[in-house]
Amino acid sequence: MDRDELQARLRKWKAELGDLRLGDRRLGDKAADLGLDRINPAALITDLRVALAFFTRLPVGPGAIGGVTLARAAWAAPLVGVLVGALAGLAYWIGWRLNFPPFVCATLAVGAGVLLTGCLHEDGLADMADGFGGGDTRERVLEIMHDGRIGAFGACALIFALVLRIGALADLPNPTLVTWALIGAHTAARAGLPLLMRLVPPARTDGLSADAGAPSGERAGVALLIGVVLLAVAVGARNALIAVVLIGLAGVMIATIARRRIGGQTGDVLGAFEQVGECLVLLIAAARF
Repeated sequence: MDRDELQARLRKWKAELGDLRLGDRRLGDKAADLGLDRINPAALITDLRVALAFFTRLPVGPGAIGGVTLARAAWAAPLVGVLVGALAGLAYWIGWRLNFPPFVCATLAVGAGVLLTGCLHEDGLADMADGFGGGDTRERVLEIMHDGRIGAFGACALIFALVLRIGALADLPNPTLVTWALIGAHTAARAGLPLLMRLVPPARTDGLSADAGAPSGERAGVALLIGVVLLAVAVGARNALIAVVLIGLAGVMIATIARRRIGGQTGDVLGAFEQVGECLVLLIAAARF
C-alpha cells in the first residue's frame, strides 16, 4: 500500500466514523466542537515514523529527518518508548525461558534497548559527563561534548547508568513486572524531552537541537500527557507520581546546570536527561515491587 492509498483509506474511515450518531448528533459534529476534526491521521503516522527513525535504528523513516520535522514529531517520543520497552522486555523473557540468572536476563534487556536505540541517549550522557566534568569554560565544555571520543567522566557515567538499570531489573520478581517497568521507564524518560527542548534554549547555533527549535507547547503537552498516563498504567498511579516528581526535579537540576555552564541545552543534554529518567523509574520499580 503506497502513501496516497493509505491517505485515501484514512480519509474514508474518518468520514465513516464522523457519520456515526451519538444521541441526536453526528459524532463528527461533536468532534468538531472539541477541535478533533483538525487532526490529520496521515500526518500523525508520518510523525510516528519520524520519531521511530530518529530514536531507534528501525528502518521506518520517511527519508531525511530535518530539525523542523523532528520538532513536529516530538509528541510521539513516548510512544517510541513503548516499543523499545516492550522489545527489551521480550529479550528479558527469552533469557528467563532459557533459565538464565536474573542478572543475565536484565543485561539482555538493557542490551536490547541499547541496540534498538543505537546508544543514542547513552552517547549523550557520556558526552555531557565528559564536557561538564572536564571543561572549565563554556567553549571548552562544548568542544569536549562535540568530540566523539569518550573520557573518564563519560565512561564512569555510562557504567553507573548501565549497572543501575541492570541491577534494578534483576531485583524484580518476574518477566511481567520487568516488561511493564521497562515500558514505563522508556516512555517516561522520553516524555519530558519536548518540554525540556521548549523551556531551555539551544546552547549552540548549529546542530540538530538548534535546527529543530522548540516544539510547540501543544505537542510538548501531548508528549507529557502520554508519558504520564502510560507510566501510571505500567507501574501504578502512586509509583508514577513519585517518578514524575523525581524526573521533574532531575530535569530542573540538569536544565539549571546546563544554563549556567553552556547557556542552554544540546542533544547531549537531552540524552543525559533521558538516561536519568530511565534509571529513576527502574529504581522506583525495584524499590516498590
